[in-house]
Amino acid sequence: MDESGWDRSRCSVAGTLAVVGEKWSLLVLREAFLGVRRFADLQRVLGAPRAVLTDRLNTLVAEGLLRRVPYRAEGERQRHEYRLTQKGLDLYPALVALMAWGDRYLSEDGEAPLGLRHRDCGERVHLALVCDAGHELSGARDVRPVPAVQPPAAAVSGGAPPR
Repeated sequence: MDESGWDRSRCSVAGTLAVVGEKWSLLVLREAFLGVRRFADLQRVLGAPRAVLTDRLNTLVAEGLLRRVPYRAEGERQRHEYRLTQKGLDLYPALVALMAWGDRYLSEDGEAPLGLRHRDCGERVHLALVCDAGHELSGARDVRPVPAVQPPAAAVSGGAPPR
């Protein structure tokens, strides 16, 4: 791909990292996918400093990945749970991809610490790159990046631009 064909100022990777690219943000999302919803539980399982966890939760709520839902345990003041929104749920494949990479390259004994199984049939879950025609791709070498907006055919073939 010609480097001039891609506007790097609108890079989706950079934009995503600006929202969730910090370690604690991704770990909060991991725990949310595992069903952990309450601040004290998040702090306990993550070991994150209170101020850092508060900041990351506020950011994830402000970005629309989590929503606060009030709850009250009997005899206690009202508190909030943090639940994934659709925007947050849509990040699941990205977390699964990070997990798979870590399992492959960082696992000391070759064993993944956590497996993923299809809820209905029990088979292992894995991510795949698939084109719109249904072809499963082996990786980055099977993909060709193209600008999001294709130039008119005349401009590509060297003809005169449309008037």
